[in-house]
Amino acid sequence: MSAPSLLERVGLHRPELRAWAMYDWANSAFMATVVTAVFPIYFPLVAAAELDPAVASFRFASTTFIALSIVAVLAPVLGAIADVAAVKKKMLAVCLALGVVATACMFFIGRGDWMLAAVLFILANIGATTSFVFYDSLLPHIASTDEMDRVSTSGYALGYLGGGVLLVVNLAWILAPERFGLDGQEMAMRLSFVSVAVWWVGFSIPLFRTVPEPARALEVDEQASANPIPTALVRLGETLRELRGYKQAFLMMLAFLVYNDGIGTIIRMATTFGTEIGLEQGDLITAIMLVQFVGVPFAFIFGQIAGRLGAKRAIFLSLAVYVGISIFAYGMTTAAEFYTLAMLVGMVQGGSQALSRSLFASMVPRHKSSEFFGFFGVFEKFAGIVGPGVFAVMILVTGSSRGAILSIIAFFVIGGLLLARVDVEEGQRVARDAEADLRAGR
Repeated sequence: MSAPSLLERVGLHRPELRAWAMYDWANSAFMATVVTAVFPIYFPLVAAAELDPAVASFRFASTTFIALSIVAVLAPVLGAIADVAAVKKKMLAVCLALGVVATACMFFIGRGDWMLAAVLFILANIGATTSFVFYDSLLPHIASTDEMDRVSTSGYALGYLGGGVLLVVNLAWILAPERFGLDGQEMAMRLSFVSVAVWWVGFSIPLFRTVPEPARALEVDEQASANPIPTALVRLGETLRELRGYKQAFLMMLAFLVYNDGIGTIIRMATTFGTEIGLEQGDLITAIMLVQFVGVPFAFIFGQIAGRLGAKRAIFLSLAVYVGISIFAYGMTTAAEFYTLAMLVGMVQGGSQALSRSLFASMVPRHKSSEFFGFFGVFEKFAGIVGPGVFAVMILVTGSSRGAILSIIAFFVIGGLLLARVDVEEGQRVARDAEADLRAGR
């Protein structure tokens, strides 16, 4: 037997797998440029320039909270509708359109337009984040159980690469606008929003052209002619009650909720902590770029590790590294150490989240994949609430961010303990039995 090709080893050996992974490349431009690097700077400097800095920060934080809360409410309902009506790709297209249009319209945000900026940021985040419910739910339909880890990590790797490439271009515009014939940094930032919209929609085309829409799978008591919306709501209620029967998938969601809260806190608080210890803006931007590009090879590597050790053990490895990151960050004082921290985060961030996605996907029935990923999305969004709150309380108690950083270790330890209780084989068996019952009409 011949050795597997490179594409087979990374899980991109079929056209539909490559097309699916390209959406990570497309969407990550929004996450890297808009969410992480540019809009958080543009909002206080331009859109809220006439407001007190503290008020501007509060309104930006409130805008983010509103966006995540709306997604948390919508995701399970829209996921259930997508399953019942077999419209995963159509729902993805609607969310894509909302996100792309809102992002492109950010070009028109001028000085003092903080309300317009807030509305567009909320709409863009709703479109981007909700689209991943339907994107993720396609994974178990195009990849077999033994392919999911490699395909999911390859998607994250392409996401890091795509988001990083466009971010480099945008930062070049912003840092040296005169070299590109642009009228100042403000115009460069506005054009970066447009570039994200074009990139996002352009690189999404392969998914819509190549990935097939999964067939509609009706429960025994459902009629093909039934209205999909009330049917979806009924099924959603049934799934909430049935979660006891998918104990391992539910336990996986709980574990992910806890340890991903720790991951999210490190991501959100790293820049703030870097500023607190006196790092320059250039150092912070360099660190962001390091995370993006170090994440590319290591996302692929984690796919290979999962193939040898299993996804669960690979996630344990990433959590152990995060504990080390928290300890290392406690004593960090220089830009060089901050770069090291960024490299360590880049090594495990994509792998831990990609393998969490694929492990969960392997334990849910395919005919309810959007529904389950809707709940998974809710857990993912609420994973960004508790950690920063604990971080803030610990700053008040200890008087600095250093003590707060050590408190984040608890999220990785508790999440790891919950993950240790997940019986992956049992979860996969229950999901496949549910699919077999559906086919048999039971």
